[in-house]
Amino acid sequence: MIKPMHSNILVLRDEAATSTSGGIVLPTVSTEKKKTGKVLAVGPGRISDTGFVRPFYVKVGDRITFSHFGSEVSEDGVVYCIMPEDNVLAVIE
Repeated sequence: MIKPMHSNILVLRDEAATSTSGGIVLPTVSTEKKKTGKVLAVGPGRISDTGFVRPFYVKVGDRITFSHFGSEVSEDGVVYCIMPEDNVLAVIE
């Protein structure tokens, strides 16, 4: 398993739609990567100037929307995103 460091999180990004709700198949060129996903792991946290570890706002299992992908890594054929928690825009409830 991939373990993020510092204030980074590991996200499994949602798959892009391959067809419309009406059944029209979309070409792979027109499908863009989703900016939503599920948090699979969090790092230990960022250490503040005073030496305390700042807790995360997101937790494992949260569904999130984010602004940037961060870095993509692959393990066992699955592509994950590692990004700083600062890229998270909202938790989807």
